[in-house]
Amino acid sequence: MSPAAAAEPEAASHSRWSALPVPAAALPPSVSDLAARGPHEAWATGSEQAADGQRPMLYRWDGAAWSRDTTFPGADVPGRLGKVQFVGEETWIFRTRDGAGEIMRRSAQGGWSTVPLPQALWTYQDFAAVPGAAWVVGEDSTGLKVLHYDGSRWTSQPAPDGVLYLMGITARTATDAWAWADTSTGAGTTVLHWDGARWQDAKVPLPTNSNVHTMLLEPSGRMTIVGSQYTDGVGRTYLMTWNGREWRTTYPALGDAYAAALVRGPDGALWLPVRSDRAFQSKYARVDGRRLTYSYGPERTNAIDVKPRVLATVGTSLLSFGTVEIYGSKPNLLSERLGGRP
Repeated sequence: MSPAAAAEPEAASHSRWSALPVPAAALPPSVSDLAARGPHEAWATGSEQAADGQRPMLYRWDGAAWSRDTTFPGADVPGRLGKVQFVGEETWIFRTRDGAGEIMRRSAQGGWSTVPLPQALWTYQDFAAVPGAAWVVGEDSTGLKVLHYDGSRWTSQPAPDGVLYLMGITARTATDAWAWADTSTGAGTTVLHWDGARWQDAKVPLPTNSNVHTMLLEPSGRMTIVGSQYTDGVGRTYLMTWNGREWRTTYPALGDAYAAALVRGPDGALWLPVRSDRAFQSKYARVDGRRLTYSYGPERTNAIDVKPRVLATVGTSLLSFGTVEIYGSKPNLLSERLGGRP
């Protein structure tokens, strides 16, 4: 039994996870992101399978139920929806179709518009947006590309020497953005910071022989980095937290769990979905300082693979979105909630 499975089985919460109905998608669907503005608005993105390839998939949570949204332009055109960001009163979603990238923007009045990228890339690694700025990182035939949008035009930003590619990006303001990158300098993974003028090495003391899964950057400026450190080919999850003066590193007993879906829950603890030791139930880890606990989703009859992919804090609740495979069928969508109305 892994250390994760041997830890305390139930989270310190009187609430239980409950299943939420999700309108079906064409099988098999793929989930990209889940983000919430508040208790009455959350968006889940991804793609579903069609005869001509992947089609974009968008769902909206209104505080009571999930509904399918097909009002955005090109909803019936092959492509995929990615990360969701909230910029002022607007919702921004990154989209790829026909090899090109664009940002879909939904205004508070409910109308959609698009911002095309200045060029098509071979790969689109990540996207971040805040009031006054947006970034798309990826690669083309010439190598790494960091595309920056200031609200009116696109420019290409240079990365520090030795950076091979950016694996992810996040931002708090137009002058406070962070990225994690692979380098050729021998340091391996490096954290970069944008201060409004240039990208530079942030000198974050990552564990040796490690990578980064994600960076959780909160409005207060608090930051949590999560990734895996490898020793003799075996990975273990680490957490790094910034207290305003220094970095503190801990190693919760999560094994080598992939923690890209890490979120700050309404209870102040860190939450992430993990691989379940029960085929018919999902499993979630709760990290509160040095205390690690687990909770399970509702039992699902004849389920053989329950995979919540992404998490979001929705008011006083936690909301998950992912897939479930029932014996004899392809995976379809699932959503679960901790807290709120049963």
